[in-house]
Amino acid sequence: MLKSTEGSTSRLLELCFAYFFFYVITGITVKYFTGDIALGLGGMKETEFLVFSTMGGNAICLIVVLAFRWYKIKTNKMLHFGIIKFPSELLYIIPSGIFTAIVIPTTTLMYTLPISVMVAMVIMRASVIVISRLVDAIQIKQNILKKKIYVEENYAVVFALVAAGVNLFWVGEGDFDFVHSVPAVIILISYIISYAFRIYIMNYYKNTRAPGIKLDNRGFFAIEQITASAMIAIVALGVYHSPDLFNIQSEQISIFRNSFIQPNPLWMNAIYAGVAYGLVAFFSVFIFMFKGRTATFAGLVNRLTSLVAGTFATLMFAVIYGGKYPKQQDWISLVFIFIAVGFLSVAERKRTKELSSAQN
Repeated sequence: MLKSTEGSTSRLLELCFAYFFFYVITGITVKYFTGDIALGLGGMKETEFLVFSTMGGNAICLIVVLAFRWYKIKTNKMLHFGIIKFPSELLYIIPSGIFTAIVIPTTTLMYTLPISVMVAMVIMRASVIVISRLVDAIQIKQNILKKKIYVEENYAVVFALVAAGVNLFWVGEGDFDFVHSVPAVIILISYIISYAFRIYIMNYYKNTRAPGIKLDNRGFFAIEQITASAMIAIVALGVYHSPDLFNIQSEQISIFRNSFIQPNPLWMNAIYAGVAYGLVAFFSVFIFMFKGRTATFAGLVNRLTSLVAGTFATLMFAVIYGGKYPKQQDWISLVFIFIAVGFLSVAERKRTKELSSAQN
């Protein structure tokens, strides 16, 4: 990756490959640990796996950003509050980290629903594709985004939504009825709202760099992840002590507390599994904030890459562990995904020519 040029198509493909690789691992491990085949010991409860996989994901992110000091972000302007001096970007990157703290657990919870990895990814990714297009429209209106949206990008959005619609509304006999499941809808709405603010903030940061100030995606990622980890830890402590402090009782809170009091024998393995999801976070943010591209394009590349990874993860889980193979609607969705990718490739060729002309 270091040999490719920043903002080039080669760099974009490298990020997509890494994103795809680690998302396949994530998709397989979620179903593995929450199923009934995990090392012959019986699967973990969804909340148990969420606890330990989140630990692993957050740990790898924090280790990297702290060890390499990515948090020293290149700023447009330093602000002063008494004797404290800090980058102006912290005023909106920290809120982005708070929304990330919601995205992290809701993503894992979507995978634990009784639906295939492919369906979970289609639903989440399609919603983010719509958000990305709306963010571009808003920021063009605000005169923050100076680029135009190519018609091929809009076509790709349409086909991506068709792909999602196939899986969202095609409910066969015995299939999980996502639309009429209250917990599933609550998880999805939380995910969508959090991602909407996060994508707007990421693109606000990308599109408001002052002349001569380099786009510091690593700095953005570092501050966002440090904030997200702190928020998750605070909420986890609150949930753990809620029965004692507020007399709040529920089955999920009991499972959460018992995850620490009497941890599942697979708890360390679940932490290792969460490392893959943590690595996904790096490439996800870097694709979302890819230099010289619109939110629509970057969002489509990000989401469609994971959708293809979802199909591959479902296949791998079926072949290795005897899980269910992708259904008819999964394959139909995949066809529409590849059509969307075709339109994206045309848009990418146009964008690279545009960027090359601007540099000459």
